[in-house]
Amino acid sequence: MSSPSQAAYFAGDESSTYGKVMWRILPFLFICYLFAYLDRINVAFAKLQMLKDLGFSDAVYGLGASVFFVGYLLFEVPSNLLLLRVGARRWIARIMVTWGALSACMLFVQTPTSFYIMRFLLGVAEAGFIPAILLYLTYWFPGSRRSKVTALFLTGIPMSGVLGGPISGWIMTRLSGSYGLAGWQWLFLLEGVPTVILGVIAFFYLDDKVKDAKWLTESQKEMIERNLSDETPEHSLHSVRDGLINPKILLLSGIYFFFTMGLYGVSFWLPTLIKASGVSSPMSIGLLTAVPYSAAVIAMIFVSRTSDASGERRWHLALPGLIGAAGLIFSVIFANSTALAMIALTVGTMGVMTTISQFWVLPPAIFSGAAAAAGLALANSVGSISGVVSPSLIGFVQTATGSTGNAVLALAASLVIGSVLVFTVPAKLVNSARKSRS
Repeated sequence: MSSPSQAAYFAGDESSTYGKVMWRILPFLFICYLFAYLDRINVAFAKLQMLKDLGFSDAVYGLGASVFFVGYLLFEVPSNLLLLRVGARRWIARIMVTWGALSACMLFVQTPTSFYIMRFLLGVAEAGFIPAILLYLTYWFPGSRRSKVTALFLTGIPMSGVLGGPISGWIMTRLSGSYGLAGWQWLFLLEGVPTVILGVIAFFYLDDKVKDAKWLTESQKEMIERNLSDETPEHSLHSVRDGLINPKILLLSGIYFFFTMGLYGVSFWLPTLIKASGVSSPMSIGLLTAVPYSAAVIAMIFVSRTSDASGERRWHLALPGLIGAAGLIFSVIFANSTALAMIALTVGTMGVMTTISQFWVLPPAIFSGAAAAAGLALANSVGSISGVVSPSLIGFVQTATGSTGNAVLALAASLVIGSVLVFTVPAKLVNSARKSRS
């Protein structure tokens, strides 16, 4: 039997190894995701100017925002299965280069038809990015460490709002009219090009597997691979068929759909909701959007730490969903007060964003191998359907009634439904064993 001092030594060595892995790949993946997600939501900021410049209605914008997810949905599963064939490094790089280039080309949009076509192509290009990264993380981190790692990566969503709001507001205000381009055109150009550059870097920087990492010692590689093997549960499902039609992945996909209804409601309409509360300056709107997203980063990291420390997963997912719903409801009640609406939107955004990071801990706990690749893509695809429904719903209601309140309440209801459905997933399937941390 090993002595307490030996156990402490090996625990420390394990901790330092995972720290090394985390610092090697997470900051880069985080930056990639930050720019990638910024490319996805910058249309919400461009909307503040481009609708007037191009004569688009809110309904045209809502449909255009939704068409992105049609292309995304159609190519999501094939994209992730191709990743298994060509390797994560090549496929992640391909996604980012094509997606960033198309995002920059959004500056050429002039008609509703061209808007719809470009949004569709963006969805096709981006398909598979999120599940590819989430699958890639399972190659390096066991389930007992995955909540924290996943949350740190997915803080790219709110951080894109923290940084993207002020930056987008600045670009649209300061560069409007420069060299004959409108502010929204500069926005697409200057936020698309960095994604292309990061895609090229990804090709040379990432390693496909642990065994390919020259920056790890042989003993460190063996330890990581042993931990991954030891934590593969007996009930884990492996085949592509399991990842596509097994009732467990269908249930998880449904849960994700309801949570992402709230996510896309916040992502696409937060600037509009802030504007409706009485703020008119694009710069001020951009700065105010940073507040809810900043708070969401803190919430995501805090909840992920308690989730990994306890090994409990369901309450750490359901409770943020209920809090997010409450925040959205109160944002409607206090819609005429900028201060109170901002507080409510901040609470709502904290809850909504936390559900996303916590959800992605569940599928890898049940699926592995090809089943994980297919299952992650399927769940994300089903969630993408809410990207069609959510913006279109709010846009339609706003056009028809002149108010977004009822649509926001519907999004809150979807968060409640998702939270309730979480408890239909057996705890023994998703809860992980508690491990001490040095």
